[in-house]
Amino acid sequence: MMQNVHLAPEEDEDDLYSGYNDYNPTFDTEDLENDIAFQQAARTSHGRRPPVTAKIPGTATSRPIDTAFGSKATLTSSMGRPVTGAVQDGVARPMTAVQAAGYTKAAMRGSLFDPLGQARGPAPPLEMKSPDSSEEKIRQLEKKVNELVEESCIANSCGDLKLALEKAKEAGRKERVLVRQREQTATSDSINLDLTYSVLFNLASQYAANEMYAEALNTYQVIVKNKMFNNGGRLKVNMGNIYLKQRNYSKAIKFYRMALDQIPSVHKEMRIKIMQNIGVAFIKTGQYMDAISSFEHIMSTSPNLKAGFNLIVCYFAIGDSEQMKKAFQKLIAVPLEVDFDDKYVSPNDDPHTNLLIEAIKNDSLRQIERERKSMAEDYIMTAAKLIAPVIETSFAVGYDWCVEAVKASHYVELANDLEINKATTYLRQRDFNQALETLKMFEKKDSRVKSAAATNLSFLYYLENELAQATNYADLAVSSDRYNPAALTNKGNTVFANGDYEKAAEFYKEALRNDCSCTEALYNLGLTYKKLNRIDEALDCFLKLHAILGNSAQVLHQIADIYEIMEDPNQAIEWLMQLISVVPTDPHVLTKLGKLYDNEGDKSQAFHYYYESYRYFPSNIEVIEWLGAYCIDTQFCEKAIEYFERAALILPTQVKWQLMVASCYRRSGNYQKALEKYKVIHQKFPENVECLRFLVRLCTDMGLKEVQEYMTKLKKVEKLKEIREQRV
Repeated sequence: MMQNVHLAPEEDEDDLYSGYNDYNPTFDTEDLENDIAFQQAARTSHGRRPPVTAKIPGTATSRPIDTAFGSKATLTSSMGRPVTGAVQDGVARPMTAVQAAGYTKAAMRGSLFDPLGQARGPAPPLEMKSPDSSEEKIRQLEKKVNELVEESCIANSCGDLKLALEKAKEAGRKERVLVRQREQTATSDSINLDLTYSVLFNLASQYAANEMYAEALNTYQVIVKNKMFNNGGRLKVNMGNIYLKQRNYSKAIKFYRMALDQIPSVHKEMRIKIMQNIGVAFIKTGQYMDAISSFEHIMSTSPNLKAGFNLIVCYFAIGDSEQMKKAFQKLIAVPLEVDFDDKYVSPNDDPHTNLLIEAIKNDSLRQIERERKSMAEDYIMTAAKLIAPVIETSFAVGYDWCVEAVKASHYVELANDLEINKATTYLRQRDFNQALETLKMFEKKDSRVKSAAATNLSFLYYLENELAQATNYADLAVSSDRYNPAALTNKGNTVFANGDYEKAAEFYKEALRNDCSCTEALYNLGLTYKKLNRIDEALDCFLKLHAILGNSAQVLHQIADIYEIMEDPNQAIEWLMQLISVVPTDPHVLTKLGKLYDNEGDKSQAFHYYYESYRYFPSNIEVIEWLGAYCIDTQFCEKAIEYFERAALILPTQVKWQLMVASCYRRSGNYQKALEKYKVIHQKFPENVECLRFLVRLCTDMGLKEVQEYMTKLKKVEKLKEIREQRV
């Protein structure tokens, strides 16, 4: 058996894996560019012949089979090439199935494994576009236009309307340049219509803000007439607003209606606002029935306070009392959409809850709620005051109907305010007894209403100079509501009237601590500091008031007066000049300015302001005297006569002014007129020594016979005067 068994020789034990790592230059593709035979084959048709198919005769038996008893034979594929992994001429064919994963012949020669090609280094930088290219120029110009539009809007929001208009115009110019450049580069199809629309719309808005209405209308027309702008028709609302400002109400109505036709019904809120504008325009033109139809439609579709109030005004204008009542009920039925104040009261002592409530007590949403509530109260109160005298037989009955209607609505808190307003209306009608009775009804109401009523009662008695009653009701008002600034101010007034300025200042300060916007308390505090000679503190109060109230004539006058007390005439003049811009016809202020300029030695400016004061109030003796004296000093005696005659007319019992007239005649050389005037004065005032002396002098100078007569009278009058002085 063993003789047929042949063992493999020992030296061939490793033959199975021999030559696997050997390298044959035949398979080197890196030097193919230098291989002449390969390049020749690639250029000839032989290199482009189709591959040989499996049609070549050959069977499995034609290939020698490698066995364990002999050496391995070369394996070939059906196409005649060596199979993968087969050894031919001592070299193994590479494993092409894994070449894509990075296992290449280069790896066999010791190079690094780099399947991601990281050894090649970073990618080259992107090619920079040339800044001189037309596309880049267009893009930069478009960016600049957008920036200009934004700057224009920001300037408008900051109140710099002139700068906003300049930026809008510049944006318009650059946008036109942009369109021309697109047309020149044959890219007119890519014109940015949204940018054109925004530029034109912003320009029109800035024109309107600067009250350049003709230019604004022309710009809006450009947008509206361009069919490429989808929503351009809506801007007819803006055009209507401009016509309304120009009081061209018929055109305003026309454009509002055109805009209304172009706005779809889904935009309900916008349509309601336009209809409201149409109603207002009808009111302006006196077409109340058309206005009523607009406002009735609004109140039936989407009721609001403004439309309800305007509806009441229309019915009031046509005198329909029944419809006024219905409209008032519709007004108070409009929901306020404001949360109750309960949410701002902490239900427990939780510090986190208290912090949250403290944070939202005066946030922007809370301020909006306050504004909305205040607006609703104003509309309802004004409407009640308007219709109360005409809806019933008397004002009181009409007001009572309004109060009952409000009590039945969700504005029930306003009922008490209406009652107090009723008392105020009685005051305006000078019916003090009815006002007192109405206010005294609140003495048994809750503390807030009682405090308001007592405050009004205190003020009434204060005006009537009944300080005891005023003090009693001021105390009642403060005790009912210690945080009522009006009550504290009234209490301070009563204390001030009694001369206790320190205590009055404390009440005014407490009122300001409760409500820092209580301008009455701040003004009175300034007056109190003036009385206490605390001038710097008084000035601080009035400067704060000036910051709050702006151009208040009273505040400006007080500031100027304080600077005058502080002996700073330049500052006093500066503040008085501001005051003149507010009240240009106030003769007292003009006189004060003349006086300050006179003290400074500027006679020409002093004369200007004294003369302006005289023009507006020709009965001020102080001004007349100054003007007459100024004319005498400047050798215009004839002009001085006019002023002194006016003074003599105002004060006919005072001989001084008539003597001044006669003196002016004498100074101007008109001795005959002077003599006649002195004679008239002597007839009216026969015991006037000065008149007799001038008569004696004039008669002597003119050589008249009456000189002896006047000398005798002069001696008698002087003797009587001496006797009287001796008796005294």
